[in-house]
Amino acid sequence: MTFPRLNRALLGNLAVAAVLTVAAWLLLRLHLDESWWLAAPLPAQWWAALAALLIYAGACFALWWRVRPPREVASANGEPPVLVAWASQTGFAQQLAERTAESLRAAGLHTRLRPLEQVDATLLANTRKAVFIASTTGEGDPPDHAVAFLSRVMPQPLALPHLQHAVLALGDSSYEHFCAFGHQLDDWLREHGAQPLFDTVEVDNADPAALRHWQQLLGQLGGDTSDVPDWSPPAYQPWRLQDRRLVNPGSVGGPVFQLQLQPEDTALLTWEAGDIAEIGPRQSPAVVAQWMQTNSLPHNHELADGRLLRDVLAASQLPEQHFDGDISALLAHLKPLPHREYSIASMPGEGYLQLLLRRQLRPDGTPGLASGWLCDFSTPSQRIDLRVRSNRNFHPPAGDAPLVLIGNGTGIAGLRAHLRARVDAGARRNWLLFGERNAAHDFHFGNELRQWQHEGWIEHLDTVFSRDGGEHRYVQDALANHVQRLREWVEQGATLLVCGSLQGMAPAVDAVIIGALGAPAHEALRLAGRYRRDVY
Repeated sequence: MTFPRLNRALLGNLAVAAVLTVAAWLLLRLHLDESWWLAAPLPAQWWAALAALLIYAGACFALWWRVRPPREVASANGEPPVLVAWASQTGFAQQLAERTAESLRAAGLHTRLRPLEQVDATLLANTRKAVFIASTTGEGDPPDHAVAFLSRVMPQPLALPHLQHAVLALGDSSYEHFCAFGHQLDDWLREHGAQPLFDTVEVDNADPAALRHWQQLLGQLGGDTSDVPDWSPPAYQPWRLQDRRLVNPGSVGGPVFQLQLQPEDTALLTWEAGDIAEIGPRQSPAVVAQWMQTNSLPHNHELADGRLLRDVLAASQLPEQHFDGDISALLAHLKPLPHREYSIASMPGEGYLQLLLRRQLRPDGTPGLASGWLCDFSTPSQRIDLRVRSNRNFHPPAGDAPLVLIGNGTGIAGLRAHLRARVDAGARRNWLLFGERNAAHDFHFGNELRQWQHEGWIEHLDTVFSRDGGEHRYVQDALANHVQRLREWVEQGATLLVCGSLQGMAPAVDAVIIGALGAPAHEALRLAGRYRRDVY
């Protein structure tokens, strides 16, 4: 008979307790028979025995305290804790899981941290959101301690449609089966109905850029990790704001700005379609000035190294406690502002890096940290800290095979870069589906896209605007209206690229694709790298 792991452990402890009880009873008989006892122990010996017993009890308690299960409580809305599970061969995945849990807790979410072998069917059934940090060892093997999960849990016929999950896959690209166990885990979860919060994030040899991307995606779990410092700050390069303009005046949506930036070193003008710009934001000058005034610091205070204190503060999280006058202590405790990520809308051959972003507002109505800095507070020719991050999971397909591009809102930025690259490469089999609010105000890059369509670079251009009425309201509706064309393009070798909002658009588009092609074909596209997403 096979018992669950917890029951076996309990039975084992009971068996040991029974053996110790029998041994104690046998020893007690010796105490009752005093014929062998030569003399009663001295008081000092009694005290020494008691001290030894207390030390032993204290050590047992300390050991239990270290390994005790963390106190877990549901969120205020009744949601169970977010499960953070790790599978680690060297300990690195465990460290990342602990950091992940810290980031989520800092955002106000309750977490449940577990090694993968302690995750069972019951725990998965009682979890609504879960993140898995999974390393791969050898030629695609799971860590040793994760084998129990593969043998006990994975063979079970589980139904997990209630579960939303995310996977951070750690690996080494020098091996043939890169991040194999992380992908195996993600595939298993999807096969059993779990819904991905976002696509698997691959980390090659502890790549800090991929880990920063993972940290930013954690904010999509329902909390706000915007104030949590980057685990490893980006090595920014100096760029300059060349141009900025509002592109949707009169829109019922938030203001959208188009920015052009140029590097101080033109050698930095290199990236591929689909890559990401990591931006180092700044506090607004007014916020910094107010903080310095509140703490009686002169606006032009210069540090020993020649920097102005206000510039250092602008790139940092401003301390909430009152400044006590010790500049050295202040500088030592400042934490850098976390980066923000934006899809690059241009190609290097255009001579600049273009961004398209919507100004975000805080609950009090003030502009968000990064969007406020870029859209409102930065000035022409001012330095912008920027680093280009390769996003190979959203790179274009090789050759001139057909390409289907689907997106909404400012997600058109990443798709525009792909179209520009296709035009440059002479590839004409392009189909764009795009959705926004109003055609009159929110058709970003509209003139250019119509021109490309007129010149034959875009074979099909399907646009929907939700506030304008009409037969189709959202981009997924337009796709659903052309499922036969979708099937034909996929049969002809098309790759599908989706860019835009994770909430609403991305899962709805995913459902249309599954309905049109079937789940096996949908999965085959994903595994072949012909279905790629950059959603946020």
